[in-house]
Amino acid sequence: MNQKKSKKRKSSQQPQWWKKLLTVLGIIILLGAWCIWLILGPATSFNENEKAVYLYAEDCVPGKLEDKLKNEGVMTNPWMMKWLAGPLNLWTKIQPGKYTIQRNQSLLQTLRMLRNNRQTEVRWVIKKIRTPEQFAGIVGKLFSTDSLTCLNFISSADALSSFGVNPDQFMTLIFPDTYFFYWNTSIDKIIEKIAEQRNTYWATNDRMELAAKKGLTPEQVYTLASIVEEETYNDAEKGKVASVYMNRLKKGMPLGADPTIKFALRDFGLKRILHGHLQVASPYNTYRNKGLPPGPICTPGKASLDAVLNAPETNYLFFVANSDFSQNHVFTSNYQDHLKYAKLYQQALNERYKKANP
Repeated sequence: MNQKKSKKRKSSQQPQWWKKLLTVLGIIILLGAWCIWLILGPATSFNENEKAVYLYAEDCVPGKLEDKLKNEGVMTNPWMMKWLAGPLNLWTKIQPGKYTIQRNQSLLQTLRMLRNNRQTEVRWVIKKIRTPEQFAGIVGKLFSTDSLTCLNFISSADALSSFGVNPDQFMTLIFPDTYFFYWNTSIDKIIEKIAEQRNTYWATNDRMELAAKKGLTPEQVYTLASIVEEETYNDAEKGKVASVYMNRLKKGMPLGADPTIKFALRDFGLKRILHGHLQVASPYNTYRNKGLPPGPICTPGKASLDAVLNAPETNYLFFVANSDFSQNHVFTSNYQDHLKYAKLYQQALNERYKKANP
């Protein structure tokens, strides 16, 4: 009897190694599941649906990248990123650029995006741009290139020589349309892509031949179209407006275009052009200087460009806004008739002002 008790006691006192093994395995499994969760689970801390991250060259190195992503809320465990970066070859493949991180995106998804250079394209809808300075300002907001670098480039005759234009003609390269770029696209490549659209326009529908028949170069068409663009929003009468200016050019008259005065003054909010404004010393003052100004005063749309190329033959030399404020114009070939309609418009303008300011 004592012998049996002794055996049982010895058996119960023997090390339970299998229990320890199960405990260790359990801990390993829990740690593994936790690591998998850190890698595959949500790893962002921002509340928006998505967030753009802009990486410069100096950000794409160990230490700085983790800090940037953590500070911007797109990575909650930087130490895990350090552990994964090597096996994923991140540091040899990551490129500067704009990347869009989705809310609750996993760490692995983010690192793969960076490693595979899956950048978010910049969508730029170019409508009306009036000055090179405005163009440079937009570039500075949309791209990694700052506005001053852009402005210096488009103000350089040497830089623009490959595009076949001088700084005054730079805006003739800009064709209103929708474009897609990478955020870190260089300024020369940005202009090159936009200019391709301009070149496509001129290569279709015999436009080069139409310009030659008018005695104009493409740059001159663009410049004249920019004035038409600023004169009227009514596409139906743009051809008549273009004919007025072409008739003045043929007769050696100054263009006398009010929008060029606004451009010369860089004051695009002017409602009335007064006598004092006409004294501005500028090659864009078409009251004092004959012929076309050195370059366009805005980026004209396709309707304005086509209006110049297809302008009808008229004897119109003058036009003035209609006194009914319909956004139409009254066209005349006689200066006395023009003065009559101009007076009616001024009277209507004064009446409107009095009603608005009793």
